[in-house]
Amino acid sequence: MAILKIRTDEDPILRKKSRDVDTFDDHLKQLIDDMYETMYDAEGVGLAAVQVGKLKRMLVIDDYDGSKIVLINPVRVEESGDSEALEGCLSVPERMGKVKRFEKVKVDYQTVDGEADTIVAEGFLARIIQHEMDHLDGILYTDIAEEMFDVHKETGEVE
Repeated sequence: MAILKIRTDEDPILRKKSRDVDTFDDHLKQLIDDMYETMYDAEGVGLAAVQVGKLKRMLVIDDYDGSKIVLINPVRVEESGDSEALEGCLSVPERMGKVKRFEKVKVDYQTVDGEADTIVAEGFLARIIQHEMDHLDGILYTDIAEEMFDVHKETGEVE
């Protein structure tokens, strides 16, 4: 496993639309392992492949409830409710923004073996999924935030 470089908001790759994954092999599984190691090292809860320079429609999540989630070629098929909360991003260091999202989402995706599956998520997990899926279309949360805040580097407090 390897810790990959996380691209930050000035990197133009983050504004590109990711391409569908069509090869499900050991290289893909290695990338997933590397993405998890990178995300944990950066103390994140989600990471899209584009954030490590790979234009692949895939993301990894661990919202610390004990289960890792990998979504490949995700497509949101249903959404409901509204929720507003502060979000941060590994690609936008030392900033947070107030973002409106759907409270509940249903997403079709492929597993690491290419099998079709569906996830229904609510609350924090739904927010992470929507945030990471935006990355796949070149959208950063800063594009849709109603208000932005600085985060103190040492304390992590919102200013």
